[in-house]
Amino acid sequence: MSRRSFLAAGSAVAAISALTLWRTGDQPSAAEGDFPFKLTDAEWKAKLDPAAYDVLRHEGTERPFTSPLNDEHDTGVFHCAGCDQALFKSETKFDSGTGWPSFYDFIPAAIGSTEDNSFGMTRTEVHCSNCGGHQGHVFNDGPAPTGLRYCINGVSLKFVAA
Repeated sequence: MSRRSFLAAGSAVAAISALTLWRTGDQPSAAEGDFPFKLTDAEWKAKLDPAAYDVLRHEGTERPFTSPLNDEHDTGVFHCAGCDQALFKSETKFDSGTGWPSFYDFIPAAIGSTEDNSFGMTRTEVHCSNCGGHQGHVFNDGPAPTGLRYCINGVSLKFVAA
């Protein structure tokens, strides 16, 4: 390993560590706001497993290719893991190759969005309209008919078979 490679790798590790420490600090959650379904932070912690709590309540992101919902191909509906609101129909799910469950459309009125300027880029964050739980982001590179890709954290969802 050259000195230049060593310094570049060290700088990358330092930057990722700084972003992780910043993200896990006392920052507002995606779920702040006035939503119909409300719990206290202690109630959310008791209700959700740690990974789902991090994603739904603090805009975390699960590691790609780790969700069993990536391989879910049965007919049914994907619900919010926080409040059980129906969010996505199985017929709108597609394999985006990104490592997260992806959908080209959502159930009407089930999803809200906000601008996300974290990590030095502008994205559109999507959340459950009932509890405000962070679901993921939407991008303009999906299939027809919408051309959208709702890239959703699997821990934010639960699948209910038809």
